[in-house]
Amino acid sequence: MFGNTVFTQVKRCENKKIADITRFLRANDLSIDTTVDVFITVTRDEQLIACGGIADNIIKCVAISEAVRGEGLALTLATELINLAYERQHTHLFIYTKSANEALFRQCGFYTIACVPGIMVLMENSATRLQRYASYLTTLRVDGPKIGCIVMNANPFTCGHRYLIQKAAEQCDWLHVFLVKEDTSRFPYEDRLALVRAGSSDIPKITVHRGSEYMISRATFPCYFIKEQSVINHCYTEIDLQIFRQHLAPALGITHRFVGSEPFCKVTAGYNADMRRLLADPASSAPPVKLVEIERLTYHGMAISASWVRQLLVKKDLATLELLVPEATRDYLQHMLAAHEQRAADKQPEFALTTGEK
Repeated sequence: MFGNTVFTQVKRCENKKIADITRFLRANDLSIDTTVDVFITVTRDEQLIACGGIADNIIKCVAISEAVRGEGLALTLATELINLAYERQHTHLFIYTKSANEALFRQCGFYTIACVPGIMVLMENSATRLQRYASYLTTLRVDGPKIGCIVMNANPFTCGHRYLIQKAAEQCDWLHVFLVKEDTSRFPYEDRLALVRAGSSDIPKITVHRGSEYMISRATFPCYFIKEQSVINHCYTEIDLQIFRQHLAPALGITHRFVGSEPFCKVTAGYNADMRRLLADPASSAPPVKLVEIERLTYHGMAISASWVRQLLVKKDLATLELLVPEATRDYLQHMLAAHEQRAADKQPEFALTTGEK
C-alpha cells in the first residue's frame, strides 16, 4: 500500500474483479486477454486506476488511468508485475506493448527485440538472450549454397507435413525444421515433437529443432490492444519475420523458407504473401531469404491438413484418418481414442475432443 493506493493480485477465477478489470481495460481502449493467469490491480479510494496481467512469461494488458499518468505509478506497477512473474518461476520475460510504453519498460530492464513502428514493440528482460540463442544455432549450422527452413505447428503431424519436408529436403543441401513452441493445443508439445521426429526420421539431410520463444506463435501473439484484424495480422507477421530474418536465418545460413500452398485459409495465404515480401525486402540489413511455396499433398482432391485430421478424430473415423497420417501419428491417435473411450466406460471425467486448434 502506498498512501491510499492499494496493489492487489486478482486471479482469473475471481469473476467480479475480472469483470471490473474488463470494464477498466475497455475504458482505456484495450480488451482483456483470456490467456492472462493473474492480474495486479491498483486502486485508489476503491477506484481502479491501473492494472497489468501475466500469461506464463508474457506481461500483458497493462493500462494506466489517464488521470494518474505522470505520477510514477506505471514504473511501480511494472516492477510489481516483474516481481510476481519471478515468484511464479518465470524469469525469462517478454512484453508486447504499445510503442508509447517502450521507454517505460526500458526503465525496468527490458530491451526491444522487434517492433512495428508507431504500433507495437516486443521486448524481453535481457540484452543478450536472443544473441545467445542465435550463437547456439550456429553450432548446428551446415553450410551449403541452398539451406532451407520450415516452421510448422504439426497439430498433429500428417502426411501433408511429411510431404512438405520431403519435397523441401530434396531441393536443399540441408533443411532445418522448427516446431513452434507452444503448449495450448489438443496435443502436448512433447508429443507433437516426437511425432515429427518419428514421421521424418528416414528423410536425409534434415535437422528437427525444438522451437523457441523466438518463433512467435499466434497463441502467444497479443490482440488485446489492436482492434483491426488486418492490423493484427500485419503486426504478427512483421514481428515474427523480423526476428527470423535478422537473427535466426543468418545463424543457420538459411537461404530459403518453404511453406505449403494455402487454398482455404485467407489468413495463412496472406501470411505467406507477406512472408514472401518481407523476407526479400531490400530495406533490411539482413540477407534475403527466398520463399518457396510447395503444392500441398491431396487425398481425393482435398488438401491434407491437421484440421481435417482433428475433425476425423472427433468423428472417430479411423479408416479415413489412417490414410492421412504417418504410422507413428496413427498409433498415437488410436491410443488417444482408446484412452478416451476407457474413461467414458469407467465414468470418469472426460476431456472433450475439439477441433478448435490452429
